[in-house]
Amino acid sequence: MTPADLVLTRQGLRFRGRRYACSIGRGGLNAAKREGDGATPLGEHRIVGMLYRPDRINAPTGWARPILPGDLWSDAPEDPHYNHLVRAPYGQSHERLRRADPLYDLVILTDWNWPDAAPGRGSAIFIHQWRRPLYPTEGCVALSRRHLHSIAQDLVPGSRLIVR
Repeated sequence: MTPADLVLTRQGLRFRGRRYACSIGRGGLNAAKREGDGATPLGEHRIVGMLYRPDRINAPTGWARPILPGDLWSDAPEDPHYNHLVRAPYGQSHERLRRADPLYDLVILTDWNWPDAAPGRGSAIFIHQWRRPLYPTEGCVALSRRHLHSIAQDLVPGSRLIVR
């Protein structure tokens, strides 16, 4: 483990010697993650990117990429672009990254089932803002806005989200 790793524990998300309250998937933790199960997958997941809404926040790091109008994330297991960023118009099942609510104002991307996505193994394990304190996600890890922004400023590409 390196100091730049995020470690999910029973007490929350540990990062750089601090613990942060966080939410996980409504399906709990699972070593056999599947699309739609709502579980947070066990394992070590590399941080491979960061996205932010430039119309709402400043870039948290120099390596963060803006979420543009029309940015989507494919969650269609049968599609060749499954578990990848795609652009509208897009006819397959997808999730909008530019949401009306603030959940995806800042998104930290992990390498769960990416870049070579296995169909049905689950898409998009993000670290993002929670809907409300400790409200479960669809499999992602979620934090308060303040804590998410604080962590994002100190992350480096290649840091890991460790889920045991």
